[in-house]
Amino acid sequence: MIDSLTRPFRAKTVDDIYINISHFLDHFIMLIFAKAAYDAGRHFGFSYDEIIVYGAISFVLFGGIAPIAAQLADRFSRSLMMVIFHFGIGFSAILTGLSHSILQLTIGLGVIGIFAAIYHPVGIAMLVRSNKSIGFRLGVNGVFGNFGVAAAPLITGLLLTIGDWRLCFIIPGLFCLVYGLAFARALKDTAESMNKSRVSAAEAFAPNWKRALTALALSTASGGFIFGAMTFVVPRYFEISMVNLSTSVAVTGLLAALVYAVASFAQIAVGWLIDRHSPKNILLAMAIGQVVFIYLAAQFNDFALFIAMLLAMSFVFGQIPITDAILSRYVPDAWRARVFSVKFMLNLSIGASVLPICGIILQTGYSMASLFTLMSAIAVLIVVAAIILPQQESDQRLDHAPAE
Repeated sequence: MIDSLTRPFRAKTVDDIYINISHFLDHFIMLIFAKAAYDAGRHFGFSYDEIIVYGAISFVLFGGIAPIAAQLADRFSRSLMMVIFHFGIGFSAILTGLSHSILQLTIGLGVIGIFAAIYHPVGIAMLVRSNKSIGFRLGVNGVFGNFGVAAAPLITGLLLTIGDWRLCFIIPGLFCLVYGLAFARALKDTAESMNKSRVSAAEAFAPNWKRALTALALSTASGGFIFGAMTFVVPRYFEISMVNLSTSVAVTGLLAALVYAVASFAQIAVGWLIDRHSPKNILLAMAIGQVVFIYLAAQFNDFALFIAMLLAMSFVFGQIPITDAILSRYVPDAWRARVFSVKFMLNLSIGASVLPICGIILQTGYSMASLFTLMSAIAVLIVVAAIILPQQESDQRLDHAPAE
């Protein structure tokens, strides 16, 4: 019965633009709570420091469910899982907005995390089905994801000016349902044939793959914490550190959105560089930039803070396409979906620790600026990872072979 229901979605593909918009929605839905938490906390009788901890379950499941999503996609259909993704985040966002207790809110955020977990292992696997210009295409896809990060505080801030935290979940949830229908209608047939010689050739990992994956594990874990923290606390940090510029949540939300939006274009530049130069050197540059500018962001207020944060986020976002591009060079196509899912689970699970750790640090009396000092120190581990990453000869790369 299951096979008959899933058969219409098999051997289907969709244009990159649809996958990219889905990436936008994935990050947007996941970060609504970051901006709406303060208003929701007032509704339920919690401070901001207390209520953000309840959002941790969303990020835990966001990372932890990724391997399961990859397995289901391989068993049934990637395109079907992507359709489920859109309807899942849509309905769960609406139900979260209808919460009447802190327990219901926590469950709603958790369900959002479950469905949002589908995108990265499944959507990225669909995107890299073709090995043509992987770095650039990953960079463009990353920009859409970061536009979602940028739009979350902006749109949530605007919705807070005309309503409350409930509206911030319900309106985007309705949009996801509508877009899910559009995504399903855009699916088209694709040829999924592969001869046995290609399968056999694809099963071998590239030389030095263990050392490369060790370096990527270190950079992924470190980068996951930094990305999670930067995308969650920056809107609130702007609210308390830019009082000379504005005290409006809409204005500070706009400034945070502007930082995310402009910085996201670093991924396209980095993706272009990856297709032409050694990713080892590019990763090292991105790591050093994070160490320097995240630290500087903790030292300034107002406009100087805005500039420092813009530069810091440019290096944080610039790191994103590097890992996936390196994986495609060392990991054969037959293993990529599974390795991607483990990578995203590690990245996002580490990111899930951001909320409780930030909550504990703030509740023990440390300032929010101290969080950025901590992130700068963690970025040193990415420098170490770049040093560990081996140089790879061109003829050893696996992304030269045609993909399925």
